[in-house]
Parts: sequence; C-alpha cells; structure tokens
Amino acid sequence: MKIFSTPNNSNTITGFILLGFPCSREGQIILFVLFSVVYLLTLMGNGSIICAVRWDQRLHTPMYILLANFSFLEIWYVTSTVPNMLDNFLSETKVISFSRCFLQFYFFFSLDSTECFFLAVMAFDRYLAICRPLLYPTIMTGRLCTNLVVNCWVFGFLSFLIPIIIISQMSFCGSRAIDHFLCDPGPLLVLTCKRLLVIELVFSILSPLLLLLFLFIMGSYSLALRAVLRVPSAAGRRKDFSTCGSHLAVVSLFYGSVLLMYASPTSEHEAGMQKIVTLFYSIVTPLLNPVIYSLRNKDMKRALQKCLRM
Repeated sequence: MKIFSTPNNSNTITGFILLGFPCSREGQIILFVLFSVVYLLTLMGNGSIICAVRWDQRLHTPMYILLANFSFLEIWYVTSTVPNMLDNFLSETKVISFSRCFLQFYFFFSLDSTECFFLAVMAFDRYLAICRPLLYPTIMTGRLCTNLVVNCWVFGFLSFLIPIIIISQMSFCGSRAIDHFLCDPGPLLVLTCKRLLVIELVFSILSPLLLLLFLFIMGSYSLALRAVLRVPSAAGRRKDFSTCGSHLAVVSLFYGSVLLMYASPTSEHEAGMQKIVTLFYSIVTPLLNPVIYSLRNKDMKRALQKCLRM
C-alpha cells in the first residue's frame, strides 16, 4: 500500500479521524452499552440459525443452507463495523489507521455485495421451488447449491477489489476527519487531493448492477407470488406466502436503505442522513433478520427449540 504524504498541519495524524456520533462522554458510554447489546444479540440470533440448520437434518435443504450461509454472512457483516465503532466510543482521539480504514472499507462493502448476491440466489431458489416444483429437486441439487454459495462469496469479494486498490493509492489532504462511524467511500473521496474520473466511473457501474440485482429479485418473487395464488390448498398458500413474505421483508429492509444511500439521483447526502441510513442497513437489519426468518417458520422454530435444549 502506498505511503500517504501528510500535510504540514497534520503531522501528528497517522490515519483518519472517525467522528462517529459526537456527544458528551456520558452519551458515548450509553451508545457503547447500547451497540454492545445489539452486537451480542445479532451474533446470538444469527448463530442460533446456523446451529439449527447444522443440527436438524430436516433443514438440510437448499433454502435453509442458503439461509445459514446468509446468517454467517450477517455475523461478519456487523463484525466489520461494530467492534471498531465500540472502540471509537471509548477513544479520545477517534483515530483509525490507514490500513484499518481501507480494510474496513474493503470487507464492509465486499460483504455488502455478497449479501446482494445471496438475496438474488435465495429469490431464485424460491422461484424454482414454487413455480417449478416438479423440476426443483433435479435443478437445485446439492452441487448447484454449493456452487451458488461459493460464487456469491467469490464475486462479492472481487467486486470491490478494484475500487479499494485505486482509492488506497490516492493522496488525502486537509484535516482527514471523516464525519461517519465507518470508512465510507463518500466521505473518503471528499478528502482526496485530486478527484479521479476512474473512481466515479467504477461507482457509476456498480450502482446499476445493484439496481439490476434488485429488479431480478423482485421479478423472481413476483412470479413466485403469482404462482402461490394458484395453489388450490389454503394451507399450501399460507406456507408459501409466509416464506416469500419473510424473504421480501428482508429484501425490502436491506435494498430500501441501500438504494436510498447509493443509487439515488442525488450524489450528495447530509452526513446525519448517511449515518442513519448506513446504521440501519449495516446494524439494524442483521439484528432483525433472524427474527423475520424464524418468526413464522414452524420448521425453523422447532429446530431452534431443539438446538436450545441441546
């Protein structure tokens, strides 16, 4: 990684300053306790889904295998931001080193991309299960499921490799204060000494791809819901509606905030709005996802009860 030149008025700064949520010392401690509880609950909720799928043989199906991988992803997703945020609450300087900042940038947005791919694969799985039930066992085999999972992780981590390499080679000027609780590309690019068109081009390509994935997901669930309406059995309709409803709730929570943040027509957002929206999709949704997926799923609730008794 390039050694960054430091302006004369910033000789003592060895990284960026994450301003986070400016408030009194007491307020910082309250936020530390609050987000510590949220972090632990997120780990427990997503971890319990992984354990349930692992130990209950009835859940060894593509839908639940994808859900377990999604929960594993959520654990690392919050871990890429919350521990550093907690450290920042108790820090006097609020400084994050260059290497930690760019590592956080890379892992946070790589996991973000991976989540987009997983949501698309999960939508495709539900489409096949509901719209092509007879062909589903022959199409969604264990081998295909494994390949889809691996590709989600690989392409998710490759998608932000070029942007992080380019940005990490840039020089930064000014106070180096980032008005955010993580190393977000928007505030980072504001601090660069010279704007590069290639960075703007990369992000202008990624935003439409995000939109295309969202359209694919919504198209898959639209076809699935239309097929559900034709199911003659009321019990079958309720079960399929429940499954699709929980998936759509997660998609809406995640994509609604992400599209508002990164694919909206206006490129500039107020710092306060950036923090709130990022906080919602990066910390709140991973906390809510285990509840949404297990609340109306009888198989998952039985497996969780079995896991808790072990």
